[in-house]
Amino acid sequence: MNQTLQLPTNSMLDFSGALPLLRLLHPRRYTRAVWFSFLLALGFAYAAMTLLGWPKWAATAVVLVTMLPVGILKWREDYRAYGATVTLLCVLLISQGAHTVEHLVQFVQYHLFYWTMRQSNGLLSPANAEWVHFVWNWGVLLCVLFLMRGGMRNWWMYLLLIVAAFHTVEHTYTWVRYQLILAELRGMHIFNITAQGLPGIIGRDGFLARSEWTQGTFLCRIPYLTTAVRLDVHFWWNALEMALLIPAGHFFLKQMDRTADPQLRG
Repeated sequence: MNQTLQLPTNSMLDFSGALPLLRLLHPRRYTRAVWFSFLLALGFAYAAMTLLGWPKWAATAVVLVTMLPVGILKWREDYRAYGATVTLLCVLLISQGAHTVEHLVQFVQYHLFYWTMRQSNGLLSPANAEWVHFVWNWGVLLCVLFLMRGGMRNWWMYLLLIVAAFHTVEHTYTWVRYQLILAELRGMHIFNITAQGLPGIIGRDGFLARSEWTQGTFLCRIPYLTTAVRLDVHFWWNALEMALLIPAGHFFLKQMDRTADPQLRG
């Protein structure tokens, strides 16, 4: 497949190893700073939870915020060395990877710890809101489009685009339903009830399960398509996106290494 790669002239490209994504994600000269920030944040978060009674979501937020400055320094260096497309790939891998871990924690809480659906809200419970999911997934979709515009085009990436688009449609549907239900509640002067966690297009009580157009069709006989709980649906959406993003990034970096001028590799 033909690709037009916009390579920075000052780039020190070297993704010739077996695992180019690990070379990209490695913090290099900021490694010690990453570990220091992480251990410092863990110590502060533990003290805040045990001594001040902070909830786990606040402690998790402290860890993420404390490590963010080092991440920004690393991404600034990536931008100077590799350009905007590779830097955005690194940012998306880390952010979407962390987002997938959050969904994995919810999955474990529900299926292994047998917590209720309301209790299985991960490590950042305030972020488990319809508007956050709506904004996040539109952001992921836009990142995928920008990466493709920057030359990251392979079959894995096209599959990722399809999955990210359907995932965004799913959350757009639930966000619109959420706004409509809130409007109905406000019309009845009810302001103390939330409408979070609504079913989407697929899964139990979703559009496909309830619509008269699809009831009784082959779609309702596909395992889990109309029976999975919302938590499972969105765990698998994110797991699938990561499963496609990793090989898409791998082959893109390998293609960049083959395309680059050998004199630029250092």
